Amino acid sequence: MCAFQIRDTFIPYNLPDITDQEVEAVAETVRSKWLAKGPRTMQFEKEFAEYVGARYAVAMNSCSAALHVALLAQNLQPGDEVITTPMTFASTANTIVHAGATPVFADIDYTTGCIDPDEVAKKITPRTRGIVPVHYSGQVCDLDKLYALADQYGLFVSEDAAHALCSRYKGRLIGHKLHDTASYSFYATKNLTTGDGGMLVTDNEEIANRARVLSGQGMSQNAWNRYAKGGKWRYDICEFGFKYNMFDIQAALGLTQLHRLEDMQQARLRIAKLYQEEFAKIDACDPPVVPDYAEHCWHLYVLRIRPELLTIDRDRFIEELNARNVGTSVHFIPVHLMSIYRNTFGLKEGDFPKAEKHFERLISLPLYPSLSMEDAQYVVDAVRDIVTKYHR
Repeated sequence: MCAFQIRDTFIPYNLPDITDQEVEAVAETVRSKWLAKGPRTMQFEKEFAEYVGARYAVAMNSCSAALHVALLAQNLQPGDEVITTPMTFASTANTIVHAGATPVFADIDYTTGCIDPDEVAKKITPRTRGIVPVHYSGQVCDLDKLYALADQYGLFVSEDAAHALCSRYKGRLIGHKLHDTASYSFYATKNLTTGDGGMLVTDNEEIANRARVLSGQGMSQNAWNRYAKGGKWRYDICEFGFKYNMFDIQAALGLTQLHRLEDMQQARLRIAKLYQEEFAKIDACDPPVVPDYAEHCWHLYVLRIRPELLTIDRDRFIEELNARNVGTSVHFIPVHLMSIYRNTFGLKEGDFPKAEKHFERLISLPLYPSLSMEDAQYVVDAVRDIVTKYHR
């Protein structure tokens, strides 16, 4: 075996896949002079709903906005509880607080990193109103078990699908055959990007209509086109809404990305296949395990190391990768360890041991369509070199 040679150039953790098609679509939108919410946003909503198999889609300026609106549509009251996972970005839990409810955390299934339905069942009380499961990294939650709990106790389910565009549960895309809602992210690192942005999807017409009002400052429906020929200038404010709408420059980017999504996804799958095969050969690495019921979209490649087999911990492992010109990230620091959640809800280290164990071992590695297979192999070789150097 050849000795590992450190390359001269850095491999970023992530790069958006932007081509001349996206550039021209955005330029055409700018030339059209319709920059705010308009026809391209409407088209993006229509095509996105068709793609995932939902009846309605409402485009917003972030996934956080979509998650917030999905919760507001449930008319939560002070004292209501909503169960979610600590293994997520803070926005998942923050939006529960912003909607007037109390977030209650349930530990993860250590195999997948997703919320464990058995742990959810333990947290249900008479105050519980809903569940916000997170399809973590592109892994898929066990939806049948979660939906069964929701039906048993009369709860809503608001799926956080920020990572899950192209993921499938039992053959169907996330967003198809929903219990209530799913919310997607189009941030710069996601499988489809609009720079930033989000989408709420639902099969419930009432939720969809209310989401359009809430995301547009509480303005009566169809007021977006009040400046167009034939548009109506008079409108009503019927809710205390928010400025959450997507605009057409974002939607133009999103439409082009949606049309290229299958090709981008195939590139991700090729890289993930290489990683899965190679990391399975390294004893100090635990590659992701995909359940039989799921198809992973590989938004993230979350590798877990086994510190018991190494003389260094995860943080030092990341430093060693950086020294070898490999960019990384960590998804996520569990929410219950954040000071605002500790101080407000009395949470502490040790409350969710499986989430904490997962966090202490995980490293998110480069995975994006423009990453070459040569660079992906270099990432593997860098990991192998570190394991070899620091193996017990």
